[in-house]
Amino acid sequence: MKKTKPSKRTAKQHRNVRPVVAAKQPAARKEGGKAKKPGSRPRRPEVARLAPVRPADERGRREALALAKAAIAAALDKKAIEPVLIDVSGRASYADFIALVSGKSDRQVDAIAEGVCEALAASGRRPLGREGVRNGRWVLIDFGDVVVHVFYHPLREVFDIESLWIDAPRVKLQVPAEARADAAPGRDTNP
Repeated sequence: MKKTKPSKRTAKQHRNVRPVVAAKQPAARKEGGKAKKPGSRPRRPEVARLAPVRPADERGRREALALAKAAIAAALDKKAIEPVLIDVSGRASYADFIALVSGKSDRQVDAIAEGVCEALAASGRRPLGREGVRNGRWVLIDFGDVVVHVFYHPLREVFDIESLWIDAPRVKLQVPAEARADAAPGRDTNP
């Protein structure tokens, strides 16, 4: 058997070589009667738009609001500070309300998160997921239509989730004086 040497082509010559083309096949027909070009890309599906209000019925939204207020009340029972309830219905696809509360220590953050879960479990709502449990810095509890964030207060100021949802309306809450950060023990409120 005789060995043949590969042909020596320059880079320019190599680029100019045309590939072998397969025999033409008849174009496939689409439903609209237009012929589909071989090798054409399929069309991208249209992006789904968010509904103006999620859930669509007002009853579901009221239930989500009641659940969010119950979570805030359970957090306040554990001496949480600075509660904020943000209405993100129509703006976020994953929840209708975001509840934010803070604790003054890592143990208090864990206690607040556990208290919220226990209070809502007593009413029949178990969390779909919990993240950050037992680290005492930031606990996220997902109840489906309501997401609860429990922060160690200095860390809450760093992440500043409220500013991410600055355009979303806040739900008015009855916040006791002792639940305000400026009235927390150890801070002098009188100049």
